Amino acid sequence: MITGNEKFDPRAAAALIKEKALEIGFSACGIARVHSLPDDSAYLDRWLQAGHHGKMGYLANHVALRNDPSVLVPGAKSVIVVLLNYATDEPMQSHPFKIARYARGFDYHFVVRQFLDDLYRFICKEIIPVEGRAFCDSAPVFERRWACEAGLGWIGMNHCLIHPQFGSFCFIGELIVDLELEYDKPLDGDCGNCGRCIQKCPTRAIEPHGFLKADECLSYHTVEQKGEIPEIYRSKLNGSVVGCDVCQDVCPWNRKATAFTSVLWKPDAEICSMSDEEWLALDKAGFKRKFSKSSLSRLGYDKLMQNCRYVLNAGKTQEEA
Repeated sequence: MITGNEKFDPRAAAALIKEKALEIGFSACGIARVHSLPDDSAYLDRWLQAGHHGKMGYLANHVALRNDPSVLVPGAKSVIVVLLNYATDEPMQSHPFKIARYARGFDYHFVVRQFLDDLYRFICKEIIPVEGRAFCDSAPVFERRWACEAGLGWIGMNHCLIHPQFGSFCFIGELIVDLELEYDKPLDGDCGNCGRCIQKCPTRAIEPHGFLKADECLSYHTVEQKGEIPEIYRSKLNGSVVGCDVCQDVCPWNRKATAFTSVLWKPDAEICSMSDEEWLALDKAGFKRKFSKSSLSRLGYDKLMQNCRYVLNAGKTQEEA
């Protein structure tokens, strides 16, 4: 703990924070200086005006807050960014039902926030008292951009953050604090001329050098969009009942990524071992009992069962369906 008679060392403090983040169980940690992000704000505005957020109206709220973290945390000076790798190869026993990797375990929002709070308490107790807030996909924060600013990768053609060691299967969390620290430099990296994610996207939701059209993405239609999935997308589900990993599965950076080793998050054995018959036999009480702490709770029982029916009916004739 820094006392009133000691000089604060931003470099030493940053090193201690990163060391503690890895000790807690995060896969990587970087630190960026707080500043405004006018280019990202302008991009978001164009994306919203094009209607690519679909029915996710909340994304149009608090746009001004995204531009400057010091509005969220008065006096903020640093964004401490952590990554939590979730690239599990735990197989799903169900077929054809597919659940995206992020949804096969505890709700990552709570997991990342919980351990960011541990990191925050460490800073206050062992380094110096600070004011700050922890976030994980829970506030108007340009998470991928801050990860880039903190030297943790670049935004790929699939619009995911790509870390050179862990690929793109990473949860992102931020701890915004009013403490000056030593800052990391953005990495030099990009996808080159690859474009496999663009070519393999089932709905062509990824524009080359343009927008990710969330309103056409299967993750949006199977999770965020609570109504009926339009007919044009039902035939493209190819088993996807919760989310879609295709644009990440085909990414070369994920093929050579370090194997999943996190101790903070792991797949739920019950989710991975359920057969198609068990999914279809699930009732509301069973859904609530099994998945109240899972990311599956976000879409709800009715939406899950609707998606299962769409997958089963895909490819059938109208009479068979």
